[in-house]
Amino acid sequence: MSVERKPSYMPNNRSGVFIGGFLLGAAVGTLTGMLIAPRSGREARQLLKKSANAIPELAEDLSTSVQLQADRLSGSALRSWDDTLERLREAIAAGVEASQQERQAIKRQNNEITSDSRTAYTDRP
Repeated sequence: MSVERKPSYMPNNRSGVFIGGFLLGAAVGTLTGMLIAPRSGREARQLLKKSANAIPELAEDLSTSVQLQADRLSGSALRSWDDTLERLREAIAAGVEASQQERQAIKRQNNEITSDSRTAYTDRP
């Protein structure tokens, strides 16, 4: 009996892409808003300077988010691998058991045939 499983890493991967896209969009939106907003040159420069100072923190947040997603993906892949190995072990064990049963059945048939042959040979006149 086979049960289809959905890969458990899919939701984590999508959320990492979403977070990265969100942070990048926020940075681009902030920069665009500052450039378009009606401010004096001095105010705009100060705002740009503050935003530029925030970029390393934003990059660090993005890096941390990506690392967390990679760790989750790695853990998920390991669990998936362990599940696959366990199913493989079970399949091998079932195959070994089935082959042993078949071997015993063939052995019984051979014994019956040999026994019938001996009986037929000794019953000759």
